[in-house]
Amino acid sequence: MTSLFDPITVGDIALSNRIVMAPLTRNRSPGAVPNTLNAAYYEQRATAGLLITEATAITQQGQGYADVPGLYTPEALEGWRQVTDAVHRAGGKIVVQMWHVGRISHETLQPGGGKPVAPSAIRARSKTYLVNPDGTGSFAETSEPRALDISELPGIVEDYRRAARAAIDAGFDGVEIHAANGYLIDQFLRAGSNHRTDAYGGPIENRARLLFEVVDAITQEIGAGRTAIRISPVTPANDAFDPDPQPLFTHVVEGLARYGLAYIHVIEGATGGARDHSQGERPFDYAALRAAYHAAGGKAAWMVNNGYDRALAIDAVESGRADLVAFGKLFIANPDLVQRLKENAPLNTPDKDTFYGGGAKGYTDYPALAHVA
Repeated sequence: MTSLFDPITVGDIALSNRIVMAPLTRNRSPGAVPNTLNAAYYEQRATAGLLITEATAITQQGQGYADVPGLYTPEALEGWRQVTDAVHRAGGKIVVQMWHVGRISHETLQPGGGKPVAPSAIRARSKTYLVNPDGTGSFAETSEPRALDISELPGIVEDYRRAARAAIDAGFDGVEIHAANGYLIDQFLRAGSNHRTDAYGGPIENRARLLFEVVDAITQEIGAGRTAIRISPVTPANDAFDPDPQPLFTHVVEGLARYGLAYIHVIEGATGGARDHSQGERPFDYAALRAAYHAAGGKAAWMVNNGYDRALAIDAVESGRADLVAFGKLFIANPDLVQRLKENAPLNTPDKDTFYGGGAKGYTDYPALAHVA
């Protein structure tokens, strides 16, 4: 029987176990540049089969929160090289989550103080994180966006391609396309945020067009075996909504089946919330989603996420319902989570007050199991 602790190869990436550190925004990269503290944080957690970085902006336009890292300056790429080198020295594997936030941003974070971009000029009922003049952080309402002109979309696809190449050159083992949680690609997918009437709006096939153009560009640049994607069919995060997500995401995974991706990362339910959350008139059927993917010929590893504990994760893998399980908050407080899960050891409790912004406190100072009295 396959175990959560067994090795697995996903695409071109060989993993020592099936426990994944989920992407976790921590707002500790001032100027969008990763630093030595970030390198220490990821190195501490390198016993995970796979580390997925915090969401990382492909351009300044794609930046939506203060002090999150980027992939678009030489300084940021040098900073990421510190991180990837540290993880690899510790025997780990790491992919970068590629991010364009779309409308989930603020004018003060955008080039020239411009409006954030979106499929349609619909302001999200959401917030972003800013750093105040006194150095403290606070949450603020997102700014009103402008609708992207169709002529701008090839440039955004090119930004994804360029960022993917930069990530591999910076030492990452692969990339994860962020197509979840109400950010740009997800905004195009959903009828609630996409009111376009051109080739990128209206029918499901049109709303999914940008996603597949991005996947095409990245897989052609770095290879499908180093490319993965994250989706969140029913999350309401960042004002994401679609009245009928089952056929939408069935179309998405059937299209993804034609690529030899490393894995598909599925958030079940509301991100960070209820696993049984639904949108539309009926509960979302995740088993049917995976069955549709396999029926279309898809062979990528299937990663599940949201509220998994030890028992749920072990059952998901042993039952064959998932190949990989991603953990978020548990990895914040437990750098040695793999050992703790294997031994069924007690877990540290995360300090929510230090999730966003700050320094080493609540970031790299959680004790490992051997140091717990």
